Amino acid sequence: MMKTTIKATNLDLTLAVKKAVAEKIGTLDKLIPHIKTPIEAYVEVALETRHHQKGAIYYAEVNIKVLGEVIRAEAKEESIFRAINAVREELQGLLKKYKKKQIAKREKAVRALKEKSDALAS
Repeated sequence: MMKTTIKATNLDLTLAVKKAVAEKIGTLDKLIPHIKTPIEAYVEVALETRHHQKGAIYYAEVNIKVLGEVIRAEAKEESIFRAINAVREELQGLLKKYKKKQIAKREKAVRALKEKSDALAS
């Protein structure tokens, strides 16, 4: 399970927002099940006050720490829930890319080890 820390700026952290973050962001660890170490997600939700558009602009940012790397996504929308959904979609793509990269690294290491053992056996 992913440990999620939520910070709200210029916004009341309601139960609905907490629940949305838990449902949308807290379940992303299923995309990288091969990682057994704890995964931390730092989520910031905010109501932006300095912008050029009229009306309320909500902001969601997520930083996920995985094995010393930080995977980061952010989104601005007219609804805090849309911003959370947009961040989730971006993070899904980034985590899938991260997973493929880790698998490729592992396969490359296995190939190098096999080639080295084959060379020693010859």
